Formats: sequence, structure tokens, C-alpha cells
Amino acid sequence: MKLKYLLAASVAGLSVTTLMPTAAQAQSTGSVDFENNEIIVTGERATDVGGIDIPAEPKAKQVLTEEAIRRQRPGQAINDTINLVPGVSFQNNDPWGASGGSFTIRGFADDRISQTLDGLPLNDSGNYALYTSQQVDPEILESVNVNLGSTDVDSPTASAVGGTINLRTKEPLDYFHLTTSLSYGNILADGAGDRPYMRGFAMVDTGDLTGIGTKAFFSASYLRYDNPFNNYGVVEKQQYNGRIFQELGSNGDFVAVAGHYNEARNNFFGSFSITELQAFDKGDRFYDINYPCTVDSVNGVFETPEQVAADGYVDPDGVNGCGAEFDRRYNPSNTGNIRGSSRFSLGDSLTLTVDPSYQYVKANGGGNEELLEGTRSYNGVEYTGFLRGGYYFGRDLNGDGDMLDEISGFDPSQTQTHRYGVISNLIYDISDDHRVRLAYTYDRARHRQTGQTSMALLNGEIPDVFPVNDPLLTADGFELNKRDRRSYAILHQVSGEYRGNFGPLTAVVGLRAPFFKRELNQNCFTTSASGFVDCLGDQDATAYAAANPNAVAPVSVEYDYDKLLPNVGFTYDLGQASVFANYAKGLSVPGTDELYDSLFFFGKQDDFQPVPETTDSFDLGMRYQMGRLQAQVAGWYTRYQNRRAIAYDPVLDESIARNLGTVDKYGIDVSVAYQPTPSTLFYVFGSYNDSEIKDDVQVGEDDAGAPIFIDTSGNRESGVPKFSVGGRAQFEFGPVEFGIQAKHTGERFVNDINSLEVDGYTLVDADIRIRLGEYINGRDAAIQINLTNILDEFYIGGFGGDLDGVGFAQIGPPRAASISLLLGY
Repeated sequence: MKLKYLLAASVAGLSVTTLMPTAAQAQSTGSVDFENNEIIVTGERATDVGGIDIPAEPKAKQVLTEEAIRRQRPGQAINDTINLVPGVSFQNNDPWGASGGSFTIRGFADDRISQTLDGLPLNDSGNYALYTSQQVDPEILESVNVNLGSTDVDSPTASAVGGTINLRTKEPLDYFHLTTSLSYGNILADGAGDRPYMRGFAMVDTGDLTGIGTKAFFSASYLRYDNPFNNYGVVEKQQYNGRIFQELGSNGDFVAVAGHYNEARNNFFGSFSITELQAFDKGDRFYDINYPCTVDSVNGVFETPEQVAADGYVDPDGVNGCGAEFDRRYNPSNTGNIRGSSRFSLGDSLTLTVDPSYQYVKANGGGNEELLEGTRSYNGVEYTGFLRGGYYFGRDLNGDGDMLDEISGFDPSQTQTHRYGVISNLIYDISDDHRVRLAYTYDRARHRQTGQTSMALLNGEIPDVFPVNDPLLTADGFELNKRDRRSYAILHQVSGEYRGNFGPLTAVVGLRAPFFKRELNQNCFTTSASGFVDCLGDQDATAYAAANPNAVAPVSVEYDYDKLLPNVGFTYDLGQASVFANYAKGLSVPGTDELYDSLFFFGKQDDFQPVPETTDSFDLGMRYQMGRLQAQVAGWYTRYQNRRAIAYDPVLDESIARNLGTVDKYGIDVSVAYQPTPSTLFYVFGSYNDSEIKDDVQVGEDDAGAPIFIDTSGNRESGVPKFSVGGRAQFEFGPVEFGIQAKHTGERFVNDINSLEVDGYTLVDADIRIRLGEYINGRDAAIQINLTNILDEFYIGGFGGDLDGVGFAQIGPPRAASISLLLGY
């Protein structure tokens, strides 16, 4: 097999051609079709260098095909695969990819980056977070498109001011085929002990079932591995995928339906304050928690009210802390979706594409809490519910005949989402050199957020990772929730785009007109602008309200956001070189937490709707290709207005937002690929990112009412590396291919006052593939070995930054190795 079809993930820094004559695979069928036209390829058509290609687009895009994806460790998170794209910085939480991670593109965090699967939005519909452990198996993907700094005109995103990652499912094969892989791995670091990793994957392509182009594939995978750091956690995931594809004639028309289901069970782990991590030795990465253990009594009693009074506070660890550690917190998820895609030729010059979708999410995260058997009094009335951070049930929970105890229990933040959407495009070819499209995008998500509770078992375990399945009731007969809200995130968007070829000049002009609506239904009393609530269920709240006049009663509110978002760009062909440029306006609607926090001002001031972020982003670059050499350099600049930065606090189990005002971001991305022979490839890349916060941030008022500011003006944003540089070399020696790659990620500031930073780190990985011969249908059987973090560098992994404090961060994954048997790749 040729080298260009066996490229590893590191070559993702440059775009890879697919087997279709497409300049760049975009997210929806309409975007793919609109770009798959002679207009794109006549002026500047890059040819591949060792399987690497740069799309001839005004926007800075990078594309990675399935051949490159499959050189990564089987089952690895796709976001880790694109880590060597210039401008991308991804920190995996473990070596195997099923425990999540954090990443930025050009300094924009994942909640400002839209990730889609065949046009289906994968970011959370509430806070826009992206859960990288919940992505599809990489074996089913045809391509990954990384859109740096801008989005497609029909994109259904509410927050993608920093770019998009578009995943495209592969088309089923025309012939019957079986693809399988079996993997085993382990941590290979001093002090790690035995922490095995196992994964199996199988996919069946049916081939043509009817003789008229009806074909399908179905796949399943299962993985399980021990936690890479502690003595407790286990990660377990099963996933199922399928796609049915029907050709309609011979002009490219088709109808397809795809399905996906993922069930993951894991725990939080490896998160410490950054100052703690900076004091760690390498051996401190591996630690034991209080497990196995037993709670102090068979009834699960932690503390009595007398003990609480003696302590002066509720002891978060109870009497012996069994089950209360951060690492005992579960983070389960059940996610699934159905995706349709279709293309219809309505005439020689008119094409319609329609991509409908539905997705479901059931997930939670959180940990141990103390459940109180008593009640809380307001104006002489005894209340049950979630009150001032306490869980009051008003009944004997442990069956010891009194209501004096504090019981070990769990209170994860539960989310269930039903989301419907459609992306449709009507494309008209004016002539061979000019075409236009009109697009309509609809997205509606019902977002239910609750916080039901359950009692701990004797061993500190949770009876059901989803307490919502069988929640505890109070003496008043209602489910006790630490939060209780229902939201609807609705988008209607109309957009248009023109693309024309004028000799060496290709011009693109587009306009998005999104209309966002956020329907908020808060069923609890809002007690502060920081989002604290008291949840009383259906009790008469008269006495409570009289005792808490500043609290805002349950309320329903609608917020609307809309803005015209133009984008314009061009490419100019200079022969072997070309110049490209692009401008795009962006909009990011505030997330659910920030919107609900604003309800504290309901009835207290006239205008309390949070304002959105807006961006103006500019790209200017040059591409060069001559024979086996290909290069790209792109400079960029973004002006942020009303920049909101968000960091997750794993102890409080909530996201903390801060408004940095106006921020300028700018940088440069460079990549060069050279293939001196068909069996040799060299690739280098680098990125420089910088930012400047223009304003000091107000954090409060003094006793006289004067504003208090923190010095942030002139500083860089936290959590973002200032530079990164790396490279890869790959060689083929008969049936053996060997690749080695390295990437250095620079220092990152811990906070926005720039008082502390973490060191940079260098990761070196290697991969070996040994082809054993033809397996079936001209495809190989092979042994693949992947080694990650070969030097076993200890480093601080992902974190979201902070305003003026020191937040939490993950431990960087240790050295690990895996061996896989691949059949039919």
C-alpha cells in the first residue's frame, strides 16, 4: 500500500485529499456540494504531496481523510488526531481517548468551536461545551475538516467564533467487506503498575443489496481500561454506528440515513489545583484513594446535627470520607442520534440538499453530598428541599427511627436533551464560472437540567449512576433537586452565498442571518447573580419568600439574539503559489448558566438580558506547491467584543464565567510537507498565538459604591499556549512503515492577571505498521504499534484559565503503548 494512504494523524496539519474530486469536505451536504464544483478547482487546484493537500479556499481549512485517521491509535479521540494541525492545541486526559480532554484552536476554547457530524451539531445545546470522549469511532469517518477561525455559511452554531471541526461519515462500500481490529495496551511508566487497555471493533459493509445502489455499513465497538492514575476508576464504553445509502441515478443524487449510539461509564480523575501539580514529582502522578472502604455505619450515617454544630460547618468528607473523593464521582453518558442527508437535481442548474437530524443526550456529572433528614425553618414554617446548599428531606432516610442524621448520598447535575434540526440548501449554477446558494437552517433543543439525589451504598458506591431513574423524595412527596430548569434553544437561520471565478481570481461572498431564541423556565428561587438557587418543589413558598425578599421567585423568560453576519474572501492564483484572504463576522450567544444567572435581576432592573460576544476575524495567507513540496503560511487577527471566558471548577461542579471586555487575538500558522520519494515524508509545522486584553475587569464595588477593578489591561488570555512547533518523519521499508512525531507546546498563563504560568512540554510519539499480506478485497491485514509520550514527560494538561486565582488542571497522560491487529484496513 502506498505511503500516502497510510499517513498518521500528525500529517493532519495539512489538508488531505479525499477520493472524491472535492476541494474541501465541509459539514453539510449543501456545503460539500457547493464547494465540489469546477469553479473551485480551475484557478488553484492543489495536488497531493504524500497524501497531503491544501484546499483552494479563501478560508484557512485543513482536511484529514480516513487513511490518515486510521494511522492513529484505534479508538483514539478524533480531537487528539487533529492535534498536529497548526493552530490546534489538544490536551488528552488519558492515553486512550475515552476520558475527555480540552483543546483550543487559535486560542479559542472548545465552547467557541463548533463540532459537527454530517451537519449535526455536537456541542452541548446549553453551555456549548464539547465532550471529546463521546465522539464517533474514527473507523467510520471519511474525513475531518478543520475550519480555522470561521464557519460555513449554513452552520447551525450559536457560538463558533473560533472555527469548526466537521466530521463526515464514510459512504458504504460497493462490495461486501469486513473490517475488524483488536487492541491491547498498558501504561509504561515507573510506578504505574498494571493498568491494561483493551478494545475491539468490527464493521460490516453490505455492498449493493438491491442492484440499484442500495448499500449500508454497520459497526460496533467496545473498550475497557483501568484508570491511568488512581487505584479505583474504570473506563468502559460501547458504541454502535450504521448508515444506509441509496443512489438516485448517476448524477450524484442520493438519500442516506445514519444512526449512532454511545454508552460511556467513567469517573472524574487526575484533577488537582495547578499549584499542587507544580509541586508534584513524576511519581506523584500515580496515587491511591480511600478504596475499598466502608461508611461508618450500616445505615450510612455521616454526621449528626450535633456534630455539624460542633464543627461549625458541614464536613464534606463526613466521618471517614468513604465515597466522597473527587475520583469517586461518576460521569456517565448515553448519547444517540439519527442523521439524514440527501441531494436532488431539480434541473441541469438547480440542486436541492436536505439534511435532517435528531439527537438525544442523557448525562450527568457530580459527586458525594450529605443528605439531611431534618427540615429548615423560615418564619416558623418548616421546609424540605434544596435550601442554602443543604439537602433537607424531612424524613428518616436510614431507618434508625429518628430524623437527626446526615446521610452519605449523591447529587450529580443531570441533563437530558432532545434536539431536532435540518440544514437545507438550494444551489443554482448561473454559469460554469458562477453559482449561488440559499440556505435555511433550523435547530431546536429541549434542554432539561435537574439535580436528583440518591443514598450511598455501604461501600460508598452510588446505587445507579443516573439518580434521575429512581430519585429520593422528600416528606412532602416531591423529588429533591439542587437545580430544576427547562430550556429551549431555538435557531432559525437564513443564509446565502455567491462563488465566482474571474480568471485567476475566485471570489466568495456570503451572509448569515441567524435568529436565536432562548426560552428559560426556572423552577427554583434564584438567590444570587452567581447562580445560587433554592428549590422548594411544589410547597407553599409564602413564608420562604417573606424571609428572602431579595430572592427571585420561579419565572419564565424569553431572550432573542439576531445579527447579520457577513463573510467575504478570495483566492488569487499565481501559478505554483496562490494568495488567499477572508473576513468573517461572528456571534456567540451566552450559554445557559449565564442566562439563568441573569434572572436574579428580573423585576429589579429594566435590561438584564446578557449581551452576546461578537468577533471580526481576518485571514491572509499564501499557499505554495511544486511537485513533492507543499507549504502554507496564514496570518490571522480577531477583534473580540464582550469577551466571555469560562472555566470549569470540578469541586463546585459548575462553570465560572468572567467578562474580559474587548480582546485582540492574532497569530500565524505555518506548515510544510515534503515527500522526496514515494516512501518518505517529512512534515514540519508551527503556530504563534497572542492576545491582548484591552480593559481592566471590574470585580465588585467598595463600601462607598465605587467600582473595584483587577489589572488585566495589556495582559494575555490565560489557558492558551503562546506558540507550538512540531514535525513528523515517516518511512516505508517494504512491508514495514515507521513514523515518529514530536510537538512542543509553549508556556500557558494560569490567570488573566498573568501572575503565574505553567511550563511548556514536549511529546514524542511513534507508530509502526507491519503489513502481513492481503486480507480481503485487496485490503491488508497488519500489526500496528502505537507509542505515546515516549519520553514519559510529566506535564500539566488541560485547564480553562482563571481571572486572578489558581484553578484546576489535569495531569498529562503518561507513557503508554498499544498493539493492534488490523484486518481489512
